[in-house]
Amino acid sequence: MKVVNTQGDNANGSRVSDTLWEQAAAEVHSREAAGGEEDRGEAVSERTVFLMGSKAGGKTSILLRCLDRDEPSKPTLALEYTFGRRARGHNTPKDIAHLWELGGGTSLSDLVQIPITAVCISSLSVILILDLSKPNALWETMEKLLQAAQNQLEKVSSQSQQAQRAKHQPPVHSAARVFPKDYPDRELISPFPVPLLIIGSKYDIFQEFDSDKRKVVCKTLRFVAHYYAASLIFTNIKSESLMSKTKSFFSHLAFGLDRGKTVSCDSTKPLIIPAGSDSFSQIGSPHATDVDITSLHAKNPKDLWKKVYERVFPQEHNTSEQRELKDPAKDPQYSELQIDAMRAQKDQELEQYKRNASKSWKGLELGT
Repeated sequence: MKVVNTQGDNANGSRVSDTLWEQAAAEVHSREAAGGEEDRGEAVSERTVFLMGSKAGGKTSILLRCLDRDEPSKPTLALEYTFGRRARGHNTPKDIAHLWELGGGTSLSDLVQIPITAVCISSLSVILILDLSKPNALWETMEKLLQAAQNQLEKVSSQSQQAQRAKHQPPVHSAARVFPKDYPDRELISPFPVPLLIIGSKYDIFQEFDSDKRKVVCKTLRFVAHYYAASLIFTNIKSESLMSKTKSFFSHLAFGLDRGKTVSCDSTKPLIIPAGSDSFSQIGSPHATDVDITSLHAKNPKDLWKKVYERVFPQEHNTSEQRELKDPAKDPQYSELQIDAMRAQKDQELEQYKRNASKSWKGLELGT
């Protein structure tokens, strides 16, 4: 059908003989041309956030709350991926956050190589979630996971730099962080290669601890967070106020939003310390109850804090359990009765085959 316009050309430049479809197309082109200048700076932002931490420490629950997803949390199966999107305004492209969550505590730390790659290293951040209700496993969990992530970051960064040098290209991917000259204790800290957020979970249980023990945990985590130039926050998924503040820190890493200016260093309250808001002078020396610091032979300040912490909270070393959990098929949380029965049968057949093969080789050796 033709649309006749007795007034001549339309305002958008379409001719009187244009069909409705042609007029609609012209209108779209006209709007795109008008908004072209504004849209040019509206490129979609993509960031990657890698969550790891204590086994059953509440990682999934915290992530779901930060994404405003009203669904029950399930045990994380080794390494899981999801994503979040956020629009910057009306009719604007949505920014994307690629979210990886590592399950199993420290037992599956080898899987850090999957989310930490050269492709995402320039937009990557890490969230370490530590279970405050289990202080006797806290330092070992923190140390092993951060070391695994840092090793992979350095490996990927080195590989990227070597590849770029081979191609005579300037470096693009980098895990280095640049700090202003007035950053607190700039010469004394060892910044984590990418932005790091440490979340202490299950604060509702932790706040019932003896005050001296709370001080040890608080001061130790403040030291670690400042040493790595990380942010630190204590949270509890049952508290709307704490989860709101936690979400602000998460959204800062995932979407570049403002993380807020609240700072709380009081050990009688939940800690909320954005990176750069603390200092070694404010933290003070390790809170050593019944521990003579001079008797501890520490190689460096971090080692001293570790030794003091482990005197108060001897760490649980479940090495045999961790070796067993290296194989997810043996993890009880993934048990399947029929599959496990078949697996056991096949394992027995394999052992029998190995024994028979061993006898055959021994016979051949005797025959020669």
